[in-house]
Amino acid sequence: MSNMMAVFLNGIAQLEYDRDKPLPDHQAVYLEKMDARMDAGILVGEHTIAQPDENQRVQFVAANLLYAIKSDDEPMAAALCSYLANRLPDLKQVKFEDNEDDVSIELIFDQDYRKQVPVQFTPIH
Repeated sequence: MSNMMAVFLNGIAQLEYDRDKPLPDHQAVYLEKMDARMDAGILVGEHTIAQPDENQRVQFVAANLLYAIKSDDEPMAAALCSYLANRLPDLKQVKFEDNEDDVSIELIFDQDYRKQVPVQFTPIH
């Protein structure tokens, strides 16, 4: 059983998180601060959720993770990925499908992540 979690965008792995590596203290503190900020409420679209439950927090973090990936904000993407991996220890994969105005987020708990292997093709002459 793998302790890896991976984040995919349109079928391509974007981030990998290894739960076997201990989370540095400063990162654990940052995750606690994220929770404290969400305790004060989260903005989803035009609506504020005053006391978000775990599911609402996860959806909020996942949506922000997608935005961070698409914006090439690597530090934020890493922090949000860490949040999901640490708050949902059974989460194996986060799959985003983003096609024009249609976005879907799938959280997968029952399929271990297997690293993608690049395939090299030799040109035919």
